[in-house]
Amino acid sequence: MTRGRGACEPRGVLPFSLDDGRVHLSTPTPDDVDAITAACQDPQVAAWTVVPSPYARADAVQFVEEYVAPGWERGDVLTWGVRESAGPSGIPGPEGPGRLLGMVGLSADDAPAGHRSAEIGYWTAPEARGRGLMTAACRLVVDWAFDPEGGGLARLFWQAYVGNWPSRRTAWRLGFRVEGTVRGYALQRGERRDSWLGTLLPNDPREPNEPWPADAPSPGRAA
Repeated sequence: MTRGRGACEPRGVLPFSLDDGRVHLSTPTPDDVDAITAACQDPQVAAWTVVPSPYARADAVQFVEEYVAPGWERGDVLTWGVRESAGPSGIPGPEGPGRLLGMVGLSADDAPAGHRSAEIGYWTAPEARGRGLMTAACRLVVDWAFDPEGGGLARLFWQAYVGNWPSRRTAWRLGFRVEGTVRGYALQRGERRDSWLGTLLPNDPREPNEPWPADAPSPGRAA
């Protein structure tokens, strides 16, 4: 197993945290089950993700035990809970970082080392939206993913159902290039959904590379 360096590999990864002094990313644990359950009651989370709907506490337990933990053990699906850091220094105080406010993760392919790519996915609890926390969290993950001493990935991939402007806004702020719309690309609870697809390469600027669509809602505050 590796810890941070050269991760997203079949041999597995020891869970690690990322922190920029504002947001703290760490592996979801059984202690987060109630926060996950509460966040997934939000209609927007249900509308734009594949979480079960309705969402029960047992679903959160299953997510932590049967999705998060095995993903780290295999090294191909790395999931972090998003929290606010304990202080401006980023060093947790006696009580550590705060309550889980969202989720961000990478799902990697099985290409040879040096050529691997991964899909980034994320959601934010209602009370944490519009504060830039998810943009900051995703930026931490992107920076780690492309770091040769970190994930060492060759490409990041983003997808969202057509109409999910908050997700697209976050990807846009990070420099993802929207490659187009694919009809019926994704499957959500037995129904095919049209999706936007975007990519980011290691040398791409981590800032908007194209104007925000004129027919879209205003980008407003960061997600």
